[in-house]
Amino acid sequence: MISSRTLLLVVSLLFVAPLSARHKPVQHPKFDLKRPEIVAFVKDVVERDQLKKRQVLALLRKGEPQPKVIEAMTRPAEKVTPWWEYHDHFLTEERIAAGAQFYQDHRETLQQIASARGIPPEYLVAIMGVETKYGKLTGHYRVLDALMTLAFDYPPRSDYFRDELEQFLLLYKEEQLDPTKLTGSYAGAMGVPQFMPSSYRLFAVDADGDNKRDLWNDWDDILGSIANYFAEHGWEAGGPVLAETKLDPEPSFQIDIKNLELNETIESLNAHGVRVLGGEQSATTPVVLVSAEQPDGPAYRVGFKNFYVITRYNRSARYAMAVHDLAQAIIQRVNSDRTLEAGRP
Repeated sequence: MISSRTLLLVVSLLFVAPLSARHKPVQHPKFDLKRPEIVAFVKDVVERDQLKKRQVLALLRKGEPQPKVIEAMTRPAEKVTPWWEYHDHFLTEERIAAGAQFYQDHRETLQQIASARGIPPEYLVAIMGVETKYGKLTGHYRVLDALMTLAFDYPPRSDYFRDELEQFLLLYKEEQLDPTKLTGSYAGAMGVPQFMPSSYRLFAVDADGDNKRDLWNDWDDILGSIANYFAEHGWEAGGPVLAETKLDPEPSFQIDIKNLELNETIESLNAHGVRVLGGEQSATTPVVLVSAEQPDGPAYRVGFKNFYVITRYNRSARYAMAVHDLAQAIIQRVNSDRTLEAGRP
């Protein structure tokens, strides 16, 4: 029979290993900085941007590969989800109500920006609604990890993401950010408006004059930066964004669902049996025909210059349609709420 002292010793030994194991630091996989493509990248950015090699290597040494980033990149919702499902995901009562409330809470700032840049406030709000639910969901991947994973382990777009990784190296020094703590989307987009590093450097603005461009916490900077992005890409003040269509009985048009260029006119579409509904536009107005498929069959809409500008934010017709439709739903709710408020005793 085992004595009580022996039993106590056995039990205590059982707990020793797990307890000691808990104190062992977790070893996360790292990038091999001796890989030829990483060596070449470091050499290029050090020479081109006058960065210190030691500091670049010290930062890249902290990057960790993220296989889930690759998985997400290969199946973006705006490319694999049918329009009617994509629409319903963003045009929810929760998102519309939250957008209307944000509009009311920031009305003064939004109206100042609208006056200065000619961009309707509802589109600034809708961008944030689609991107991050008005700042609630800004992404949980470390930006460094996402950019390194895509730059070195995702060949289809490695050139693009190496450029963005280079921009990130420059950005964190310029803005005095902690590169190991910044989080964002699986593609490395940051802050409430989800700017890539290159967009952050080019289009973010210090709207309130505090010598910082803060896209996480400063609503003046956030809204001003989105407006600046739109303006710099050619937003036309007072111009249309999107229109519905009606097809003739025997239309003869062809559509490239990947095309986002304004390669048609209202006149050329009419000639192929596509009638643009609403508004008084010139027959020579440049437009793009986009697919807006419904559960019961195909449907089509026509995008104008401002629609094209929204696609510069995200190269997807479905994305731009969602921003437009959410913007319209938000402003309708705002106006409805104001009407109700005015009618109360």
